[in-house]
Amino acid sequence: MQEVKYDVLGIGNAIVDVLAQVDDSFLESEGLAKGGMALIDAERAASLSEEINALRELSGGSVANTMVGLADLGGRAAFIGKVGTDRLGEIFREELTKTGVAFLTPDAQSGPPTAQCVVLVTPDAQRTMNTFLGACVHVGPEDVDAETIASARVIYLEGYLWDLEPAKEAFLKAAHLAHEHGVQVSLSLSDAFCVNRHRESFLSFVKQHVDLLFANEEEILALYELDSIEAALKASAQDAEIVAVTRGGAGAVVLRGEERHAIDAVPPRGLVDTTGAGDLFAAGFLYGYTQQRPLVNCGQLGAAAASEIIAQYGARSERSLREVTAPLLV
Repeated sequence: MQEVKYDVLGIGNAIVDVLAQVDDSFLESEGLAKGGMALIDAERAASLSEEINALRELSGGSVANTMVGLADLGGRAAFIGKVGTDRLGEIFREELTKTGVAFLTPDAQSGPPTAQCVVLVTPDAQRTMNTFLGACVHVGPEDVDAETIASARVIYLEGYLWDLEPAKEAFLKAAHLAHEHGVQVSLSLSDAFCVNRHRESFLSFVKQHVDLLFANEEEILALYELDSIEAALKASAQDAEIVAVTRGGAGAVVLRGEERHAIDAVPPRGLVDTTGAGDLFAAGFLYGYTQQRPLVNCGQLGAAAASEIIAQYGARSERSLREVTAPLLV
């Protein structure tokens, strides 16, 4: 039996988040849909970056955000993802590693540059994301091996990886290896547009491989093509062992078979930027889960971590999440 080195091993997009504050008129002048996510090319990323005053450059990507949150809570986290041999790649590796997350993938020696997401935050805390995927989508099955997968309790995957065939192959290989070695598989649906693009294959993957499913209300409705959240929750509980669905200000619902917990939202200190709320919910939940805490407490830890992150800019908590959640860990 191989030694467990990590509570959670995340496999996802390695993206540097470039955060800036803008007003609505900037979005209008750039033709950007407020609150949306647009895929852009390298030239567009460069031109946007020149027009803004970046507040921060941080290692980002949904799964990376979750792994950083997990490490901040006290969990052992590792990450597989691809960056280029360039300035942003160095920023990603250095910034992720200093948070305590083990970054297990070497730099790509050829191909496109490191991915970046220009995150434009308006005064109402909405974030408009402009993403150049670059090197991150070139994760492939060669980046996943049995020894690494077997060193974790849980692997955590993001739906965004499903768009390119090599990344999809890495995803499937990781899931097969995980179950061969008694490791649980968790999945974030990532985005309703992503779900709509890949609904049938996502459903098949959830039914066959997923132990823990994370989604927001829009994503779970899209997956099951339903208008009723209750119907979607019932369907999902039959497909995955545990389902956690976030509902914004209405909190979250956590299901395990017939067991059901309504998780209250935690009022934030202030509403500044919703970037990373779902990612940090997953961090809190997975931390609780890998520490074998009751399911309701896992959801409460997720809600507390999500509340903390929306009270600041970016998806890296300025306060210790361990301290923030301490009342829930007694």
